[in-house]
Amino acid sequence: MKNHLLALWITCCSIAAQAQGPTFTTTDTAMQQASNWAFQMVQHYRGNPADPIGPWYEAALPSRNAFCMRDVAHQTIGASICGLDKENRNMLTAFARNIAASRDWCSFWEINKYGKPAPEDYRNDKEFWYNLNANFDIIFACWKLYNWTGDKRYIEEPVFVNFFEKTVQEYIHQWTLQADSLLTRPLHPNAPASFNNADYFHRCRGLASYVENVPDLKAGVDLIATIYRGLLSYSSILSLQGNTTKAALYKQMAEHYREKIDQNWWNEKAARYYTWYDGAGQFGTGEGEMFLLWFDALKDTARSRHTITHLVSNPWNVETTSYLPVILYKQGYWQKAADYILQLADKATPRREYPEVSFGVVEGIVSGLMGVEPDASHQRITTLYRGATGNNTTLDGLRVLNTTIMVNHADKKTIFHNKGKQPLLWRAAFAGNYDKIILHKTARRASHRKDNSGNMISYIDVKVEAGEKVEADVN
Repeated sequence: MKNHLLALWITCCSIAAQAQGPTFTTTDTAMQQASNWAFQMVQHYRGNPADPIGPWYEAALPSRNAFCMRDVAHQTIGASICGLDKENRNMLTAFARNIAASRDWCSFWEINKYGKPAPEDYRNDKEFWYNLNANFDIIFACWKLYNWTGDKRYIEEPVFVNFFEKTVQEYIHQWTLQADSLLTRPLHPNAPASFNNADYFHRCRGLASYVENVPDLKAGVDLIATIYRGLLSYSSILSLQGNTTKAALYKQMAEHYREKIDQNWWNEKAARYYTWYDGAGQFGTGEGEMFLLWFDALKDTARSRHTITHLVSNPWNVETTSYLPVILYKQGYWQKAADYILQLADKATPRREYPEVSFGVVEGIVSGLMGVEPDASHQRITTLYRGATGNNTTLDGLRVLNTTIMVNHADKKTIFHNKGKQPLLWRAAFAGNYDKIILHKTARRASHRKDNSGNMISYIDVKVEAGEKVEADVN
């Protein structure tokens, strides 16, 4: 009986630990403190699965007990890292399920724990708040979660397929979001007959940006970047499913939006992108350019660097700042990314309790600092340490691609342990230009790529069997 109870206790502890996410340890004491705070805060925002909505976490102003589309789209990877996969699935399904013709193919912008549209943002199907980026951001989130978890339901379940198809067809048409119409579209394409500009449920029913403080906004550059990434994600989904003809069509369509950004939105004199275009036919600048990088919509490296320089040279609200760690790590600005993590986790930072902050820090540490990038279509996990030399850093118990891994980075050496029950491909990457990478004391010829800042990355691909531990180094 005692042995049975002991086994049951061990099992329960194992399940609880998995639900809490991985453990992160590092000799960098400041980063350790930041990670401790962030991982704990993510768990703090986990909702009660017995609530009417089902499993959920806060992704809006905490006082609302709700989650909105932009915040969820941003928080999903941090949530998955911390074991909130049931929450991700349930919340994204709720958004997808509620797309409706009566709302001109919008969903509910914000849903509360009671499973209802949050009254702060919804009165009825003709009067509600909605940012038009949202549908495309959710498509991107589904694609990212498929690649992170390997869960095909995000891209194959009928509720999501319907959401994707209605968004890339009816939604674009209904809101006049064709690439060639963005500067000529009406301010309020689906305004009710009794339109009242003083009523923000009328005025903001279809905001053409995530930036909400520009009057008479016709289009935001962030909307174009979001459409581009949403369509490109949809193209990738179609390609994975073997629909190559349709995939090519939407890839071309996505590229048309991206080209518009460089053709119409670059301010040569200021060496930065305009961020909004209003009903008076005027371009202007403000918030929003961060999304050009988040959605990887910039292919001109010089303009990309100008954009980053402007971003890191100015203060932003905490929501915008929470995106920057992952962006800057992947763009090659590693020290600045680490600085933002420490800033966001600092108790002196105003509004650091906003849910996006802790989720963004978690993703910044795991996907940014540790360089963990899963690719479900190739059953491959890349690792790349982007931290300072001299530190010993370990991520253990990370659930990813239907398996569990441990990654240890130390002194140009990485140890990768596949703790799961299925083999996978490990792409062992190192910063620098190395001819060879040592694997099990045997030199293997390295392949190379450059990050967006031109930094050379050397890597090899290694098949790692279930339960196998592999070591690679460049010493």
